[in-house]
Amino acid sequence: MDGYDVVVVGGGAAGLNGALMLARARRSVVVLDAGAPRNAPADGVHGLLGREGMPPAELLERGRAEVRGYGGQVVPAEVESVERAGDGFEVRLADGRAVRARRVLVATGLVDELPDVPGLHERWGRDVLHCPYCHGWEVRDQAIGVLGSGPLSVHQALLLRQWSADVTFFPHTMAPPSAEEAEQLAARGIRVVEGEVDSLEIVDDRVVGLRMADGELVRRDAVAVAPRMVARVGFLKALGLEPVPHLAGEHLPSEAGRTEVPGVWVAGNITDLAAQVGGAAAAGAAAAGQINADLVAEETRVAVAVHRGGGAGAPPGAGERPARAGRGE
Repeated sequence: MDGYDVVVVGGGAAGLNGALMLARARRSVVVLDAGAPRNAPADGVHGLLGREGMPPAELLERGRAEVRGYGGQVVPAEVESVERAGDGFEVRLADGRAVRARRVLVATGLVDELPDVPGLHERWGRDVLHCPYCHGWEVRDQAIGVLGSGPLSVHQALLLRQWSADVTFFPHTMAPPSAEEAEQLAARGIRVVEGEVDSLEIVDDRVVGLRMADGELVRRDAVAVAPRMVARVGFLKALGLEPVPHLAGEHLPSEAGRTEVPGVWVAGNITDLAAQVGGAAAAGAAAAGQINADLVAEETRVAVAVHRGGGAGAPPGAGERPARAGRGE
């Protein structure tokens, strides 16, 4: 695989929508997909107009087909590093292959780091949830427990009160709510259970409650937790791009998708931790538009220089894709 206009790292909603826009702009583009989507455990995608409730795997498969339908490529691959190579980039893969590109769009998303409470990981994306807007409807009117895990936990409990009148907050290993927070919780009828949570109680493949360290079982139908969210960007270190602290974890800051490294854009949860599928896809499309405009500007500068010099050559433009070795699929 060599000689692409754009390499897209990450095959989720942001990466695929960016690749779709670039392919439709007649750019040579390849998506490198490690195949580990964040929302894989979820039953369906929610809040996405026209695709409400669609299984995440089906949405991505449709996206891959659409990208390929316009001449883009989607290749299963894990990226090891991205480095400068002349006036472009070399993307090195874990299997030893390398991809060259003029521009790079990174949409690798993030990793959710959960508290070390037995049962949380096993039920993640099922009856253990984090986003009220993604999963609140599915647990409406149920007994919901909110496990304290960070600075946004009280806010999460207050949000979930919109979906259920039976919400209980467990500070767990956090400090007790402040006086102001305690008043807010009480005013909204949210019970606070002090003490450390030992584990989730599972019966017949369902959460039935939280087992406290003192042995008490507090019955709940679903558990919400605010994970620490960390952007998947380790492979960008050679470019000097590293995540920075965020209230909810770590992210890679950008200016409307443009990073501080010229030629590298980001989209989706890697830079916007709160983005849902629709927002991530929209960010991918927006970044793709910027990338294409950037390439057009570069090609126009070269074409003007050639024109002034009386030459006949010009860089690839609309429909003129640079040659590349192999399809790589």
